[in-house]
Amino acid sequence: MAKRRIAFYLMTIPALVLFFVFHTFPAIRGIYYSFTNWDGFSDSFDFVGFKNYANIFKDENVLNSYLFTFKYAIVVTILINVLSLLIALGLNAKIKFKNFFRGVYFLPNILSVLIVGFIFNYIFANVLPVLGSKLGSPFLSSNILGNENWAWIGIVIVGVWQGIAFNTILYLAGLQTIPKDLYEASSLDGASRWREFWSITFPLLASFFTINMVLAMKGALMVFDQIVALTGGGPGRATQSISLLIYTGGFQGGEFAYQSANAVIYFIVIIVISVLQLKFLQKREMEM
Repeated sequence: MAKRRIAFYLMTIPALVLFFVFHTFPAIRGIYYSFTNWDGFSDSFDFVGFKNYANIFKDENVLNSYLFTFKYAIVVTILINVLSLLIALGLNAKIKFKNFFRGVYFLPNILSVLIVGFIFNYIFANVLPVLGSKLGSPFLSSNILGNENWAWIGIVIVGVWQGIAFNTILYLAGLQTIPKDLYEASSLDGASRWREFWSITFPLLASFFTINMVLAMKGALMVFDQIVALTGGGPGRATQSISLLIYTGGFQGGEFAYQSANAVIYFIVIIVISVLQLKFLQKREMEM
C-alpha cells in the first residue's frame, strides 16, 4: 500500500502544482488586482476597493457586451441542441455509410476555431456576395459581417456549425443506451414515431440533454475566437462579447484592474447560470 500511495502522489502532486501555478494562482492574482487601479504596465498601483465593480454597472459598453453575449448564447444553445439531436437521431437510424457520416459530422470539432472563423470570413466577404450578385439578391450581395444588425447572425452560424459536432456525439452515446425492446414494444402497441420520441427517446435522453445544454451555454457565453476571426468585435462594437472586451480592455487598453473586476463578475454570472440550469433541468429529469 505504501508503494501504491507513493505512485499516487507522484502522479497527482505534479498535476496539482501545475494547475495551481498556471490556473489557480493567476486567478487569485486577478481577483487581487481587481481591487486596484493597475493598468497592467506600471510599477505601482493604488487600492481602490470596490470602485471598479461599481463602475462596471455604470459602463454602457460593458452592459452592451453582456446583452450581445446573452443574446448570442441563448440562440446558439437552442440551435445547437435542436440540430444536434436531430442529426443524432438520423445517424442512429439504420442507414448506409453510417460510420462515414458520423466522422463527417464530427470533423468540425477537431478543426481550429480560428481557422474555421477565417474560412467563414472569406465565404461571407467574398463567396456569398458574388453568388448574391449573380442571383440578383441584394441581401446576399452584401457582407453581413459589415452590417451592425446582421453581423451577429454570421457569428451564430459559425458557432452552431462547429458546436453541433460535440453535442451530436453525446446524443449518439445516449441513444445507444436506450434498450431496443422499448421501441419494439411501442411499435406493437401502435405508437407513432412522434409518440416514441416524446415517451421513450427524449425522457431517456434527459440526462444527456442536461449536460449538452449546460456545456453549450457555457461555451457560448465564453465566445471569443469566432468573433476575433470574423468581426473583431465590429462593426463598431456591435459584436463585442464580454470575453473579447476583457481581453482588449485589459491587455490593450490599459484597463487591467478594471477588466479583472469584470472577469470576476462574469465568472460569478457563469457559475450562477450553470447552477440554475442544472437545478431546473435535473428537476425536469425527475418529472419525466
